[in-house]
Amino acid sequence: MHRGTYLVGVAGGSGSGKTTLVRALRNLLPPDTVTLVSQDDYYRPIEQQLTDSNGKVNFDLPAALDLDLLADDLRCLALGEAVYRKEYTFNVAGEEERWMEIRPAQVILVEGLFLLQHRAIRDQLDLKVFVDASEGVQLQRRLARDQRERGYSIEDIHYQWDNHVMPAYRDHLLPYRSLCDLHVVNESQYQKALGVLRDHLLQRTGVPEMKVVAA
Repeated sequence: MHRGTYLVGVAGGSGSGKTTLVRALRNLLPPDTVTLVSQDDYYRPIEQQLTDSNGKVNFDLPAALDLDLLADDLRCLALGEAVYRKEYTFNVAGEEERWMEIRPAQVILVEGLFLLQHRAIRDQLDLKVFVDASEGVQLQRRLARDQRERGYSIEDIHYQWDNHVMPAYRDHLLPYRSLCDLHVVNESQYQKALGVLRDHLLQRTGVPEMKVVAA
């Protein structure tokens, strides 16, 4: 393993604010020193997805994603090799998947639901972070996001929440929360935790802090 790379895994429930936290952290580090990896880009094709007893596709299972491939790509990035992946469009009608080049960097931030559940991913992480919020806050965020970005109906969102999202949270996330190095509660803000993470990364990797130039 190329030890010039520091791999940070950010896990948490749907609507907890994982993506928002990771993007904010990226913006606090020099752009050429950090790379983002999203577990969502490893979803299997719709025809390979499992369905529940009502025939509804369940995207909230570890089997919905190619986590072995994600583990392999993280190893490549840690060795200084670029990887190529199609961006997942969440089955939004009319949107085409585009190929992305994910380049290695000193800091690799990977976020997703099942990073801790998958042993081959978990064992590669130098720092494990769990982002959490109350069930009510997570549901409201999911309602807003899935209506705005994915065109889901309120009924479909509540069905997924009750039958897929929360069972997956209980079965595949909560049992691994105690394995994390840092627990971030993102109920309304996370600025203090963001500062702690930034300072930790600067110290552990030697990445220079960005300097703000006055206008």
